[in-house]
Amino acid sequence: MTDTQLRESFARLRTEVGKAVVGQDAAVTGLTITLLAGGHVLLEGVPGVAKTLLVRTLSHALSLGTKRVQFTPDLMPGDLTGSLVYDSKAGEFEFREGPVFTNILLADEINRTPPKTQSALLEAMEERQVSADGVTRKLPVPFLVAATMNPIEYEGTYTLPEAQLDRFLMKLTLDLPAREHEVEVLQRHAAGFNPRDLVAAGVTPVLGAEELAQAQAAVARVGASADVLAYAVDLARATRQSPSVKLGVSPRGSTALLAASRAWAWLNGFEAITPDHVQAMALPVLRHRIQLRPEAELEGVTPDTILRSILQQVQVPI
Repeated sequence: MTDTQLRESFARLRTEVGKAVVGQDAAVTGLTITLLAGGHVLLEGVPGVAKTLLVRTLSHALSLGTKRVQFTPDLMPGDLTGSLVYDSKAGEFEFREGPVFTNILLADEINRTPPKTQSALLEAMEERQVSADGVTRKLPVPFLVAATMNPIEYEGTYTLPEAQLDRFLMKLTLDLPAREHEVEVLQRHAAGFNPRDLVAAGVTPVLGAEELAQAQAAVARVGASADVLAYAVDLARATRQSPSVKLGVSPRGSTALLAASRAWAWLNGFEAITPDHVQAMALPVLRHRIQLRPEAELEGVTPDTILRSILQQVQVPI
């Protein structure tokens, strides 16, 4: 397929997702960019804004394997990655794969499980492999972790480790829908829409693993001038110098910003990224990589306000 045909396929992908999910266009775009960049995504929003439905619909439209794990306080690392099980017939131990062996892993309410279990995903997210009993097993290609999180409920939850947060390419916030979108949701349900039956909703696969790999290869060919690369680095370094920030964006964040900007540029038909592409990706790619000082949090400062201020202050290359 040509680049133009691939872009048209991704446009149809968004249309298919729209058959089930209403009013979350920015999140759909963010998920698409995450796929193209080969990253992982953290979805944050109050209950009932279609976080889980969004991931399920996307995976259905992509014709990729998907597994869902409900994260709970008693979830163990082996419940995710797999474990050795004794086979009485063979008289030996065999490795039984966990749900992480899939294309898209929906980690529902990831902050409800202890850090030990959360950290079990680190190797899978970074290396695309799982090590158990001295043996390394590769994960399927493509592999994406789509984790959901409730921003307002703290009882029975655990803070995500910084190392894990840094491995998410994007953090997308799903807001409550506008009135007209909420009315459309009710109209669909009144007409018989069942969110558990995507086939009946008319969602059909439009892309597969092969086409996604072609698109990812095309994204990797998107150019980046020295000035634009320096601009991305300057944005990351500015977060480390902010008086309100305890921990700024790491070099991994700079490379993530480059990857997302390339994907966004390719989707829009550009052969090289521009400062506009970097600016568009700055908030979703960098917001979860910033740790604020306690006094700044008490004053109501958020990572997004820090980033918006930095985007206004850092000189944009001509």
